[in-house]
Amino acid sequence: MTTMTTILTRAPRATAGVALALAALTVSGCKKNDASAEPAKTETMLVGPENVTVVRAEQIRTGPALSGSLTPERSATIRSEMSGAVLQTYADAGQRVGAGQPLAQLDAAVLRDQQISARGAVTTAQSSYDIAQRELSRNQALEKAGAIAERDLERARNALIAAQGQLATARAQLANINKQLDKASVQAPFAGVVAQRQANAGDVVSPGTALFTVVDPGSMQLEASVPADALTQVRVGMPVEFKVNGYPNRTFSGRITRVNPTADPATRQVKIVASIPNAGNTLVGGLFAEGRVASEARTVPMVPLAAVDERGLRPTVVRLRLGKIEKVEVSLGIRDAAAETVEVASGITPGDTLLLGAARGISPGTPVKVSTPNDATKR
Repeated sequence: MTTMTTILTRAPRATAGVALALAALTVSGCKKNDASAEPAKTETMLVGPENVTVVRAEQIRTGPALSGSLTPERSATIRSEMSGAVLQTYADAGQRVGAGQPLAQLDAAVLRDQQISARGAVTTAQSSYDIAQRELSRNQALEKAGAIAERDLERARNALIAAQGQLATARAQLANINKQLDKASVQAPFAGVVAQRQANAGDVVSPGTALFTVVDPGSMQLEASVPADALTQVRVGMPVEFKVNGYPNRTFSGRITRVNPTADPATRQVKIVASIPNAGNTLVGGLFAEGRVASEARTVPMVPLAAVDERGLRPTVVRLRLGKIEKVEVSLGIRDAAAETVEVASGITPGDTLLLGAARGISPGTPVKVSTPNDATKR
């Protein structure tokens, strides 16, 4: 800025308004009737609050990076255990179901006829068994009185054993048919949500045909991979932190439950499994996750990436201190691409005020004031 000196000679008496105008127009100069000029005063610059940030101390966790996908911790594909037509379905994809709730009904008319026949066979066998028991009791009394021979008593015992066997066979056949009838009613194995319905009313299915897939969304698991050379920082029970593409501004956490004992020979990655609480059913299976094993936690200064100039040999920031601008060299650490922040390992401390974006171009030493709504009103 060029220093400008104004010399006034034989000036007439000025009014107060003229004096104020001269003072406003003159950036630097000497006072009226001064014998020598004084150094120029630098004009204070105003910057908007949107161009200013305050360094915050935030807790970050460091550890090996991981990437993988989310799957429900409990999932079941319910398959048909018998042959028959699907009479009706009671649930659809996305519907919440309770444990034991009916999902579908298969045609079991033939089994019901067999059940009636089996019940009749049980009744007949029970009657034969009761008669054989009474016959044996009577023969035992007669044998004690010497009224019948020993072989007649033995014959009664064998008849009872045969009747007992027939009764057991009839009961087993009835139980087997009842079990088959239970399979005709397809039920949810646990409380959860129907993820997929693979059968419709009218379909004819056979044993093994997939009917429904039910998942428990209350807990998820992250199946991920970490570099093999970072295994010393990975143990069962360690916390993990990650982000998913559906929630870019939110961090989820869990704990490692399993570590694969072998590494993939092609990628040199080791698979791990982490259990993830899913309160509110926020997460869903199939989402891709990226994060890290939080093996170490520390509190560090964090600043927006827009506050750092990395075009020189060393990164720098522009700090506002005691009302003036100064350029400070810094050392950077961990970056959070999602939050657009970076750790500053040295050079500044929490509470420092930094300038952002284009405001970083203000020359060091320049007085700067952060504007307020009142400043806009005064203009």
